[in-house]
Amino acid sequence: MLIRNKLMLRFTLLVLGIQVSFSAFIFYFNASMRAQRFEHRLTNSALLAGRLLVRTHKLETGILGSLRRGDLLTLPAEEVSIYGPDNSLRYSSADNIDQAVNRARLAGLRPGKTVTYPAVGHRETIGLVFLLEPEAAPYRIFVSAEDRVGWAQLRQLGLLLVLGNVGALVLTILAGWFFAGAALRPVARITRQAGRISATNLGRRLSEGNGRDELAQLAHAFNGMLAGLEQAFEGQKSFLAHASHELRTPLTTLTGTLETALAYDATLPDARQSLAQSLDAARHLSALTNGLLNLAKADGALPAFAPVRLDECLNQALQFARAKYPGREWRLSFGEFPTETDADPFMVPGNAELLVTALLNLLDNAGKYSGGPVRTELAYADATTLRVRVRDAGPGLSPDELRQIYEPLYRASGALGRPGYGLGLPLTQRVVQRHGGRLEITSVPGQGTTATVWLPAA
Repeated sequence: MLIRNKLMLRFTLLVLGIQVSFSAFIFYFNASMRAQRFEHRLTNSALLAGRLLVRTHKLETGILGSLRRGDLLTLPAEEVSIYGPDNSLRYSSADNIDQAVNRARLAGLRPGKTVTYPAVGHRETIGLVFLLEPEAAPYRIFVSAEDRVGWAQLRQLGLLLVLGNVGALVLTILAGWFFAGAALRPVARITRQAGRISATNLGRRLSEGNGRDELAQLAHAFNGMLAGLEQAFEGQKSFLAHASHELRTPLTTLTGTLETALAYDATLPDARQSLAQSLDAARHLSALTNGLLNLAKADGALPAFAPVRLDECLNQALQFARAKYPGREWRLSFGEFPTETDADPFMVPGNAELLVTALLNLLDNAGKYSGGPVRTELAYADATTLRVRVRDAGPGLSPDELRQIYEPLYRASGALGRPGYGLGLPLTQRVVQRHGGRLEITSVPGQGTTATVWLPAA
């Protein structure tokens, strides 16, 4: 079901529930008031009969005088029955009254209390005890009648409420349809705008309206997602372009060398030279492929993290770097770390192999481009965060190069002619991010580069 229809249905049901409840209250209140008014009229009629017949002693003599039985009847289809102190019938307004019912009710009447009996059809009955004097013998009076005017008014009220509710229901449906459409019109606009966005035009953005309501927040979040998708698509395009170029070069070299050897090498030295060139190209291709696979591995599912000593990972990475660059000076220092705890201060949750790879990439870049010493520091940035900082004295990077260094296969101008494929920093960034940390590269041309890693401590 469409949201518009859901809103309209819920709005209609809510208003209808309120209307029906209010109408039922009005009808019940009027029905109760009608019953009370008619009970009061029946009581007055019974008291009037008592005053005219009992108090004048006409019932004791059995002579009504100038009164006739119908003279006391003031209500529609009224019936009056009066019983004396000996429970004998002294007066009835008609001969066809069922006195058996009244006699069964005599024992339930008490002085000072009017008893209302269940209605039979529209006929309502009350009974009371009438006393001439406080100590006089009691007379019991029963009066019944039909409240034709009251019931007619109640029926008219019920009909009016039904018609009013039906009319209000129609107006509510129309109002719900209109207001639901008005409320969802911005959503329809966002839907149309989103429908025009595809992989070929991710630069489009949704209108954020007034910038304050929930729909504006939704559009803002969607625009942020589009910006991320656009950046991811651009990065993918750049990665594919660089990867195809980087893979094509060793493949072309390998294929060309083998074809040349097959066609022209006639002696063993020539064949050995061709095989050596082919082996170099194959190693180049293997290293590049391994780098791409490691990058994909960092983006995929990682094994469950376990407590890892970051200082041991850093020492292991330093050993590899010293072996690869034996002429470089490597310095390691430790900054401030908490001393009030018995736990290992350099423990982090993570994967030791990936952390060693990430730190080794930073050290490898520093050793590759720096002619001077490489300074490494391990310390606490705050009470819950460990920091690893690697400084070199290399040529540095320009601001434009700093903005692109995390793109896979991107190489700065100073890296041309040096070994590498532009996969180290992207891999390091993703490993650090997967460990809940952050990598930051700062550089000043001619003064060197600083790489800083923050990782949450265990």
